[in-house]
Amino acid sequence: MSRTFAMIKPDAVQAGNAGKIIAHLQDAGFRVLGMKLTQISRQQAEKFYEVHAARPFYGELVEFMSSGPSVVLALESDNAVTKWRETIGATDPAEAAEGTIRKLYAESKGKNAVHGSDSDENAAIEIAFFFSGTELVG
Repeated sequence: MSRTFAMIKPDAVQAGNAGKIIAHLQDAGFRVLGMKLTQISRQQAEKFYEVHAARPFYGELVEFMSSGPSVVLALESDNAVTKWRETIGATDPAEAAEGTIRKLYAESKGKNAVHGSDSDENAAIEIAFFFSGTELVG
């Protein structure tokens, strides 16, 4: 078993899709180790996405991610990172496979409903960014 980090972004929370997405990830076989509703500050968003600071979309991304509440989750499954990336689908919902979270719930490439870690190393960093060890079960 391995872990990954997931975030239900402000667009999906505002649209009332958080519960549907949580049900989807549980149906896909993920175990929730930690979950909370949080309002990410601008400073937290800047830090979390600092790897993209030089990219043209960084400012818009920070603004969007701090625009409303998000649900952050620590998930566990076999091959969790790869499995989660497959479950959420392509960044652009127009290119996402049928039945994936982004195909079902994303508005656009920028408002794409969910975030997923891209490696085991980043999953550990991202989980630690939002959760202390005592906030995780199992």
